[in-house]
Amino acid sequence: MRQSTDDSKPGLSRRGFLAGVGAGTAALTLTPAEALAKVVTVQAGGLATAPDRFGRIFNIAPFADFNAPTLRQALMSMGRPGGVIDAQDPLQEGPIRLITNPELSPNNLDNAAQTAGITFLGQFIDHDLTFDETSPLGVPTAPEQSPNTRTPGLDLDTVYGGGPTADPQYYNPSDPAKFRLESGGRFEDLPRLPNRRAIIPDPRNDENLMISGLHAAFLLFHNRVVDHLRASGQTGNVFEAARQQVRWHYQWIILREFLPLIIGPTVVNDILANGRRFYRPAQGQQFIPVEFQGAAYRFGHSQVRPSYRANLAGNADNTPFFGFVFDPAGQGQADPVDLRGEARAPRRFIGWQTFFDFGDGQVRPNKRIDTKISTPLFNLPLIAIPSGDAPTALPQRNLLRHITWSIPSGQNIARAVGVQALESQHFPELQQFGHGLPASTPLWYYVLKEAEVLAGGVRLAGVGARIVGEVFIGLLQLDPSSFLRTNPSWRPTLPRRTGGTGDFRMVDLLTFARVDPASRGQ
Repeated sequence: MRQSTDDSKPGLSRRGFLAGVGAGTAALTLTPAEALAKVVTVQAGGLATAPDRFGRIFNIAPFADFNAPTLRQALMSMGRPGGVIDAQDPLQEGPIRLITNPELSPNNLDNAAQTAGITFLGQFIDHDLTFDETSPLGVPTAPEQSPNTRTPGLDLDTVYGGGPTADPQYYNPSDPAKFRLESGGRFEDLPRLPNRRAIIPDPRNDENLMISGLHAAFLLFHNRVVDHLRASGQTGNVFEAARQQVRWHYQWIILREFLPLIIGPTVVNDILANGRRFYRPAQGQQFIPVEFQGAAYRFGHSQVRPSYRANLAGNADNTPFFGFVFDPAGQGQADPVDLRGEARAPRRFIGWQTFFDFGDGQVRPNKRIDTKISTPLFNLPLIAIPSGDAPTALPQRNLLRHITWSIPSGQNIARAVGVQALESQHFPELQQFGHGLPASTPLWYYVLKEAEVLAGGVRLAGVGARIVGEVFIGLLQLDPSSFLRTNPSWRPTLPRRTGGTGDFRMVDLLTFARVDPASRGQ
């Protein structure tokens, strides 16, 4: 099935607009601008809303009738362990064989276009943008009444908190311009309380070993930038100068490496050149839309592998440390057998050559964006559920959020956006659940199927690419302190691992932070 060419053009087709608003005979007189006004909410279109609250882009009815008494159970069945979304990975084969023998998981294909680290970079970015601690799962809630406890910008507030004056617990008391960091034995670890809880602004950045390792890498990156600026003769507030450098290089990575991988360079370039068409809040009123937070950006769950090689020589005998991302056997263990967070041991560090490409042949891929989710994610430990509420299957939680936020179907958003919609024939597996789900599909599942059908699972397409791309680029364009708003011609100034400046990628950040394979000697 071919993606509509409307997605790569600055304008929308009249047909796409009219379908998006459920056009009847009277709607035939609408101009495209009038039709857009019917589809896009006042918040997304430019009127003031609260940046510390969630909002929505599309003014379209929800995907199903919430009065239907069996709807919740249908979604629970759709996302249950062993159901249509479960990749049914043979966990009995163990974490090593599921990496070295990918043919053991025929329902859970590797994505050769992305590395394993992109998944956790995506999670790290998500935590930087959004944290919903109050809305009840599966209970219709007005987004505008739900606080977002993160700032709606790519500003690393999950790392910096309020800075060394407001949040001194995160900083080195002998040098407050730098972060506090501790050792896990062989290498760095997040600072921790005696109960092993990480002393960081957002506890979710210690949900698993990969995300905690990435957070620690950013702490080291900042500290190295402080050293770099001091060595260059920086005067004045070195902390603020370092924070700007770190933020701008991070934003560059998102715009020039991460986004092109997950939505494709064509969509990135189209939004930059021709503007955002749907996510258009007023300057200073940017917010996180529920279509993004509750559905489209959750595509990354499909890219999580069942298991990972955390490092190449972490065990006491210098053998690699492999583990499932989550394993019930790890519950309560001081040095868990799995890769959960809130633990400290000499082997619990990340060898980044598995996750990003340092040119040594050791990198591993993530999974394709499709409607199959790795089996360990159907039994999350409580550490991965900050709210602590049931259910523990991640797909069930994602589907119930469509009720929480009254999210429209993927098909209706596709028609509103002006891209070709997937129809019932693409969702035969949903027929058994009733409620018209094949023709009016929950947006999260729709985005996964859209990537699978239109882009072979290597990136997002259509609706998913448009929502994710416009929100990311919009947040950068609307942030008065971002490089894209302040100095769009800026280029990275920190050195690359291969020498020179002017570009910057994740391997450069990890090398500058000295957590790369060469610096570790592993």
